[in-house]
Amino acid sequence: MGIKSDKIWLDGEFVDFEDANVHILTHTLHYGLGAFEGIRCYQREDGKSAIFRLSEHIRRLIESCKICTIDVPFTQEQIERACIETVKVNGFEDCYLRPLVFLGHGEMGLSATSNKVRVAVIAWKWGAYLGDEGLEKGIRAKVSSFNRHHVNSSMVKGKINGQYVNSILAKREVMAAGYDEAIMLDTDGYISEASGENIFIVYRNRLFTTPIGSSILGGITRDTIVTLAKERGISIIEQRFTRDMLYTADEIFMVGTAAEITPVRELDERTIGDGTVGPVTKALQAAYFDQVKGSSTDHPEWLAIVE
Repeated sequence: MGIKSDKIWLDGEFVDFEDANVHILTHTLHYGLGAFEGIRCYQREDGKSAIFRLSEHIRRLIESCKICTIDVPFTQEQIERACIETVKVNGFEDCYLRPLVFLGHGEMGLSATSNKVRVAVIAWKWGAYLGDEGLEKGIRAKVSSFNRHHVNSSMVKGKINGQYVNSILAKREVMAAGYDEAIMLDTDGYISEASGENIFIVYRNRLFTTPIGSSILGGITRDTIVTLAKERGISIIEQRFTRDMLYTADEIFMVGTAAEITPVRELDERTIGDGTVGPVTKALQAAYFDQVKGSSTDHPEWLAIVE
């Protein structure tokens, strides 16, 4: 499905989709310094549309810009409002949102500091990132030969444009080999994350996930799953773990705004568990979807109603 909408919010005003253009010398296009977010808006059972964890996403956007030494010319509240208005003006009931902060044209070279900081919010219809069948039955994954960034060679807590070349290379590598998604190790050889998702495993009846203080992006969906699991009496062990633990895990699932809660049924030609979606994955997947588009009222603070 192609990306399309009627209007894009750009530098404080709405412009037609076809007119949201930038100069070929846009600095971020050449050097990758900028930040972005991926956010979903869902239509819930009551018919209302709600953007899921909007404040947390925009806070992370601002923090990513701080890491990049970019001064954002809009407040967090202004960008949050722009997201809500973008959904409204396009008449979407559910959609994916892409807030983006980037450096415009002007100076070139690595030291350019005077270029205008530009901000956009784009929305479009987007289904399951790893496919509806992947959500239901699980995907095939492969450990990539590309490592996730070291914590001191790249600022891994920022959702920074240029850093995603690392993930793109990993994703393209495994897709060329016939797999759906890449799993990346850190530079010490421990499991980090997938190309765009955090990872959870059920191993010997315990739920594990890679800790925040490591090489992973601190995912907002990851935080949601940690909260939902604890509320359901499922204890979580946040520690680094190894590739062989993945191979012998009972369940593996990936989480992220785009991928939502996607099970892994096979990794490196090894069947995970019995090859079906396991009970912990099913329970947390159901709890998540009840939060974002069901009838749950457990966490109203996670919902920014579009009105």
